[in-house]
Amino acid sequence: MRHLTHELLAPLPGTARQIHSFHFGPEQATGKIYIQSSLHADELPGMLVAWHLKQRLAELEQAGALRSEIVLVPVANPVGLEQVLMDVPLGRYELESGQNFNRWFVDLSDEIGNRIEAQLNDDPAHNLQLIRSQLKAALAAEVPATQLQSLRLTLQRLACDADMVLDLHCDFEAVAHLYTTPEAWPQVEPLARYIGSQANLLATDSGGQSFDECFTLLWWDLRQRFGERFEIPQGSFSVTVELRGQGDVNHPQARLDCQAILDYLTHFGAIAGSPAPLPALPYPATPLAGVEPVATPVGGLLVFCALPGQYLEAGQLIAEIIDPLNDSVTPIHCSSAGLLYARSLRRMATAGMVIAHVAGREAYRSGYLLSP
Repeated sequence: MRHLTHELLAPLPGTARQIHSFHFGPEQATGKIYIQSSLHADELPGMLVAWHLKQRLAELEQAGALRSEIVLVPVANPVGLEQVLMDVPLGRYELESGQNFNRWFVDLSDEIGNRIEAQLNDDPAHNLQLIRSQLKAALAAEVPATQLQSLRLTLQRLACDADMVLDLHCDFEAVAHLYTTPEAWPQVEPLARYIGSQANLLATDSGGQSFDECFTLLWWDLRQRFGERFEIPQGSFSVTVELRGQGDVNHPQARLDCQAILDYLTHFGAIAGSPAPLPALPYPATPLAGVEPVATPVGGLLVFCALPGQYLEAGQLIAEIIDPLNDSVTPIHCSSAGLLYARSLRRMATAGMVIAHVAGREAYRSGYLLSP
């Protein structure tokens, strides 16, 4: 194992922070896997899973079982991890800018396309290496102006040449679910089975240039631009894995998730051995554009009547909003049938607040599809 330290741009003297990456596998590896956790720094189940992975990967490396380089970043956001206000962790948004830590990673699709156009040929292996080398060079040339930009660039530089990118997150109260692209779904489906993902949400571009999509969109954009003239492979695929809810930080579940990821990496060929049998898929993949963000029109005490993991029929009751002053009770129903995969942790709702997400099977939204 190699342990590397990556210095971030310090906003003030004496406030330097670092990203730590742990590199496992042979020197002459046949591929690269990148795994990070807690980019939203208050989402900690993945950090515990990453800790368990670090122990297991060290054992597998010692046994000579790793075929690919596996890069692990257990603490992807030291900036957000330190943001605690009056005992409340605030790890989703940077307090200085108000920006979501998992948005607006640098988009280099046009620049890379311009750089490589005259050098592409009919050999997909050549094109793959060309694009990766130009992407690494372009990211290395970027100069961050803020600590947040420095954080984003560091993570992109670590992951830009990986065959697979796994970004470990969680929701508020939720069942296991994941986000990926329709193009990547055939490769990702075994992970969904091993991890027990109950909602699998697909979109080529959900808006916001999140960490996972800053890689998949680059390859997709290049295929759209050059695909009729040259063979552009799917050089990288990414998955955001939501490991249930913020409170689901415990060793038994983390060990199961760690093993599920190792089983998937064995199935993928990054770890030597016979892959474990594939479990059943709990719920089919559905479009992210089919997710209903269920909002309340009024504020008040939020009392849920449905649980994460429950399949709801159209019009089914999800929650009640109670005004303890005038005794009004406002029922909140879903509009479409689907799987309730996540709901709010808060129990006092404000008017217009999204309280739950339901994965429907038919796309009906467009444009920006993510939560704020």
